Amino acid sequence: MKRILLSGVATIVLPGMAFANCPAITVADMGGVAPGAYPQQYDLAEFEAAAGCSMEFSGNPDAAALNARIQGNGDLPSLAERLPAEPLVMIPYDAVGSYGGQLDVLSNATEAGTSDFLSVRHVSLVRYSDDLQTIVPNVAKSWEWNDDFTQLKIELREGHKWSDGAPFTSEDIVFYHDNLMLDTNIFETPKDYITVAGEAMTIEAPDATTVIFNLPAPKPGLIAHFATHYSQPFQPKHFLGQFHPDVDPNADANAQALGFENGYAAIKAYYGNSDWTDTPTPMLANPDLVPGLPKATYPTLESHIVIADTTEGRHFVANPYFFQVDPTGQQLPYINELDEVYINDNEVRILKIVNGEVDYKAQSLQLASAPILLESQEKGDYTVHLKPEITIGAFGFNVTHEDPAKREVFSNIEFRRAMSIAINREELNEIGFFGQGTPRAYTGFSPLPAFADPAMETYATEFDPAGANAILDGLGMADTDGDGIRELPNGQKLVLNMNFSTQGIAGQTVELVAQYWRDVGIDSVVKEVTPDEYRSAQSSNKLDISMWRKGQPLAIVLGNNELWVPPYENYFGNRNAMLWAEWVDSGGSAGVEPPAWAKQMMEDINVLQSAAAGSDTFNEAGARMVENMTKELLFIGTVIAPAPMIHRNNLINFTETKTHSYEYYRTYPYRATQWWLDE
Repeated sequence: MKRILLSGVATIVLPGMAFANCPAITVADMGGVAPGAYPQQYDLAEFEAAAGCSMEFSGNPDAAALNARIQGNGDLPSLAERLPAEPLVMIPYDAVGSYGGQLDVLSNATEAGTSDFLSVRHVSLVRYSDDLQTIVPNVAKSWEWNDDFTQLKIELREGHKWSDGAPFTSEDIVFYHDNLMLDTNIFETPKDYITVAGEAMTIEAPDATTVIFNLPAPKPGLIAHFATHYSQPFQPKHFLGQFHPDVDPNADANAQALGFENGYAAIKAYYGNSDWTDTPTPMLANPDLVPGLPKATYPTLESHIVIADTTEGRHFVANPYFFQVDPTGQQLPYINELDEVYINDNEVRILKIVNGEVDYKAQSLQLASAPILLESQEKGDYTVHLKPEITIGAFGFNVTHEDPAKREVFSNIEFRRAMSIAINREELNEIGFFGQGTPRAYTGFSPLPAFADPAMETYATEFDPAGANAILDGLGMADTDGDGIRELPNGQKLVLNMNFSTQGIAGQTVELVAQYWRDVGIDSVVKEVTPDEYRSAQSSNKLDISMWRKGQPLAIVLGNNELWVPPYENYFGNRNAMLWAEWVDSGGSAGVEPPAWAKQMMEDINVLQSAAAGSDTFNEAGARMVENMTKELLFIGTVIAPAPMIHRNNLINFTETKTHSYEYYRTYPYRATQWWLDE
C-alpha cells in the first residue's frame, strides 16, 4: 500500500489501483512515491509501478511552430510517434514546469567559452547524478559489464528518434566508432578514449537497441568517460552516412550536389575533424548554401537544436523528438528557445550579467569578478554561487620549444623548480583569490587519491626567492648588462611571452606570477588573447608557457588518459611537449623522443585503467604517476580556489552544484532539461 499526495491530500493507493494520470511529484516532495533504481529519475514502467498510475503524455503547444523553424524537418507527427516506447521520466527539483520562454546565455566565441552552454542541452549514453558518485542511464536504457570489464553491453530505448524523426539505433553508435573515429581521413590517430592500452575496441550491433563494446583489455572507466566527456558516442548515420564512401557509394556526388568538394568535406562541415560537439555548422561556414540545403540542420539527440549560426552567436529551439518527460507526462524540455551571444571581452560579459541580461553563466567567470557580481545581485535579479573548482591554474614551460636555447633551459628540471619556488602562492591567494584558495602543486589528479603521497600537494610550493636565484645563478643565467634581467646561458636575451585567455586562467594570476618571476630576474610580456588565438599558438608549438586550468578526478582518469600522455590534454586544455606528442603519434619517426619518466607515465596510465581498483598494481601505478607528474614540474601549480556562477532568479529548478566543474561537464549532472522560466 502506498500513500501519495495529490493537491495536498494524502491518497491511499491499493495494489492494482491506477490514476488516470501521474502525480506531479518533485525531488523536494516525492509525495510518498518510492525512489527508483537511480536517483531522481525512472524508466516509464518503473515510475508507473512506483506511483500507481498510468501516464498520459502531453507536449509543448508550440512544438509544431518550433519544428517548422528546423530546416529539413517535415510536418510534426503526433507526440506518441515522437517519444520512445519507454521515455526517461525526470523528476524536477522544485516544481513541475510550464512551457515557453527563451534562455539567454553568453559565450566567448565560436568553440570558445561554450561548454557551460553546451552542457545545458548535452546528452550521452549515461551521466553522473548530482551526487557526482552515481552513474545513471540517459540515452541508454541500461548497461552491463562482463566479469572482467572487457565487454560492455548497452541497451537503447526502443523507438528513440533523432530530432528530424529518423530512428536512432545501435547502427548510429557503430557508425560513430567505425566510420568516424577510426577513419584516418577524419582522425589521423584514434582518440585515447576509443582505445584501451593503445589498442582499438570493436563494436557489435546484434539488433537495433543493443550495442556491445568489445575491449582488448579491461577498462572499467569507459562508462565514466561516457558520463563526463563532451563527445557523444553516436552520430546520425542516416545523415552523415550519405557523405561517407564506406556507407554510400554516391557519397561524393551527394556532397557535390550541395556545393561541397567531396563527401569528407561535407562530413567535416557538419561534424568537423574534431569530436568537439560545437563545430560551427554550414550555416556559418557557407551561408550561401543554406537556402538550398535539404537538411541544413544537423540532427541531434540533445534537448535543443541549432537553427541559426552566425559570427555573433547561435539560436536554438526545443527538440520536438526529445526522449525525456516529467512525472505528469509533459515532454521535456520546458524552455522553448536558447539564445547564445558571443562576447569575448570579460568586462562586457560582467556588465551584461549585472544588467540582468543573462540567465545562466559559469565558464570564464573568475573569482576576481565575485565582488561586483555579489554587489549587483539585487539589481540584476540573479543569485551568485561560489563553488569549489576541481582544476588548478597551472603554468607549463614549453619543453619542446622551437628555439633551441629556450628549449634547453625550459627542459632543465632545475629551471622549472626555480620558477616554482619563485612564486609567492600565499600572497597570490590573498591578492588574487581573497584568501579563499589553497596553494597547491599540480599532481595530475584532483582531488589527490588515497594511493598518492599527500606531500605531493605541496611539492616545490614553498616561497624561496633566494633559493630560486641561487638555482638560476648555477644555471649560468646571469645579468650581464646590469639591467636586472637575466639572459640565457648563451647570452641571448630572455623575455617570456605570457599569452593567456581569461577563459582558462585569471589575468590577475598571470600578472602576479609574471611579477614574481621578474623579481628573480626573468622578464616577461603579459598579453591577453582570445581562446582561439591561444589554442592556435599552442597547437603550432609557438607558446613560451602554457597557462590554463588543469586537473581531473580519478573517476575520469580511469576512462581518459589524456592528462598522462603527451601533449597532456586535448586541443581545448593546457598542453605541453608538442614534439613529444608528435614522436608518440608517429611511432618514433618524427618529433622529439620523450624522457624515460614520461614514457613511464604512459605505461602506468594503461596499467591503472586496466587494473582492479584498490589492488596493489593499481595503487603502485597511480602513486608513481603522481610522483612523476609532480616532481618533474612539467606543469607548475598555483592556487586552487572557488569560482562564481550565476543564475537568474526566475530560472526554476536550478539547483546548487557541488563544484564549478568542467570535469563533470558543467550542468550535465544537474538536469537542465527540467529548468523552466517563471516569466
